[in-house]
Parts: sequence; C-alpha cells; structure tokens
Amino acid sequence: MLMGLLALASYWLLRATPPAPEPQPERPVSGEPDYFMRRFSVKSFDLAGQLRAEVVGDEARHHPDDDRVEIDNARIRNLAESGAVMRATAHRVTTNADNTVFVLEGDAVVVREGGKSQAGDPLPRLEFRGDFLRVELEPVERVTSDHPVELLRNGDRITAQTLDYRGDQQIADFRGRVRVQLLPRTTP
Repeated sequence: MLMGLLALASYWLLRATPPAPEPQPERPVSGEPDYFMRRFSVKSFDLAGQLRAEVVGDEARHHPDDDRVEIDNARIRNLAESGAVMRATAHRVTTNADNTVFVLEGDAVVVREGGKSQAGDPLPRLEFRGDFLRVELEPVERVTSDHPVELLRNGDRITAQTLDYRGDQQIADFRGRVRVQLLPRTTP
C-alpha cells in the first residue's frame, strides 16, 4: 500500500511539474540605443596612469548592433605617446567600438598642435575645418573628407573639394577645386 501511495505521489508530481522551457531563437541585436549619457566627460589613461584621451559632450548614445557611439556637441582631446596633442570638435561625432575612427559632422574642426615627430623633426600646427571630417588614429593618423575642407598651416590656407591627409607621411592630397593662399616666408 505504501508503494502504491509513493507511485501515485510520483505520478501527481510529474503531472504538476511545468514543462522545460523551449530554447528561444537568438534575437537580432537592435539598432536602437541601449544606453545614454548626458553632460558627460570620459577620460582614458595608459598603463602608467598618463592621460591619453578625453571626450566631453552633451549627450552620447550607444548602438549595440555595430557598437558605435554617437556624441552630440563633442569635444575630444587625444594625446599620442610622442606627446602630440590632437583636439576635435563637432556638432555630432560617431566613433567605432575601439575609438580609433571618428566621424565628425557639422562645423567639424580638427587641430593637431605643433611639436616634434618621433624622429625629432618639427611638426607644424595643422587645423582642418569642414562640415564632414573622418579621423583615423590607427594604424596611422589620417584625416579624410569627401566634402569641402579648409586646411590652415603656419598661416597658409588651402581650400579644396576633398582631402586625404596621412600623418605618417605628412602628405595632404587635395582634389576638386583647390585654392591656396601662402604667406611669404622670411629668412633670418
């Protein structure tokens, strides 16, 4: 009789237990922002504790589908290992997941302060202006645009329809209608 009671209890327990959940198919990652930051400042440091980059903005949105971040009214400062300082501002900045590519839109300005190259050669101050600029920090410093741009260098002014500047070679390739205003150099 006890065995019958245990069998009945086991049967009842089996019937009362909910079924195992069905495996859910993976949902596609949404393009909608999954987090926001407002009136923020983010700083990153190297292993020695030295400041390497700072990003300040009014609002940032992270998009999980491609891991990009959009920043409104952004101000960016990057300090290279060589000590070179690059600053950038724009109405909107979009950056990739590892913060090596920045797309600046709306009154974009990128300034690379003058200084010395890793080889010790002097580097002039460069200022890029335009409505759209793309800045790549790795593998080499590069500024490109397929929109009209202006480059200021030691008082010289160059405007063009497109730009491709490679920092490692210190070469700027201008296309389209190019206008150049050069200041005379004085020799001591």
